[in-house]
Amino acid sequence: MQLMIDAGIVVLGYILGSIPFGMLIVKIKTGKDLREIESGRTGGTNTVRAAGFWAGLLTAILDILKGAASAWLAQAVSPENHLVHVLTPVCAIIGHNYSIFLIRRDADGRLRFHGGAGGAPALGGAVGLWGWMFPIAFGAGALIWFTIGIASVTTLTIGLLVTVVFAVRAYLGYQNPIDVLYGILALFLLVWALRPNIRKLLEGKERVVSFSLNGWLRARKQARDTGDR
Repeated sequence: MQLMIDAGIVVLGYILGSIPFGMLIVKIKTGKDLREIESGRTGGTNTVRAAGFWAGLLTAILDILKGAASAWLAQAVSPENHLVHVLTPVCAIIGHNYSIFLIRRDADGRLRFHGGAGGAPALGGAVGLWGWMFPIAFGAGALIWFTIGIASVTTLTIGLLVTVVFAVRAYLGYQNPIDVLYGILALFLLVWALRPNIRKLLEGKERVVSFSLNGWLRARKQARDTGDR
């Protein structure tokens, strides 16, 4: 019986993660389909492009909360099974990236899932497992965002940081070693979702936000090069 309950919690984590908050917010605010804008992803970064900063911020907060809520739900319903505490937020990330609510046929007639890259729910799941992960990851993410200015690098850094912090805490005996599995699986899902962005990074073509140190330096260099012509 408990096995069925645990399996149900994990599935519920996927369904919770599938809620496309960015899609809903953009639809309400602008009437547009977020899947048709820029990257087509439904996370906070693309929501900013589609509907502005505050819409993107609200999306990021809600996506973080659905990751955390999935972990809290698992802890409440199955307090003794720590593996379920890990797998449920992992499935929330999968739901976010491949939403059951955002399936449609592509031009070739094949069914395709839509969603985000998983950064916000990955952070949320980590927070659900250890609350102090939020200020650590938020601080590191903000530093990367406002210096390097590349969303994909910020997302991957958070995934790597969660893995490292959980591994160190587990080594010191402060955290269940199974939580390291969460970090590894979350990082894998982030890398998989960001494959196109990683290719652009390697080619030097990844988008840099203008309100970052890197973006400011690039704009300054471009203006200087233009002036020298």
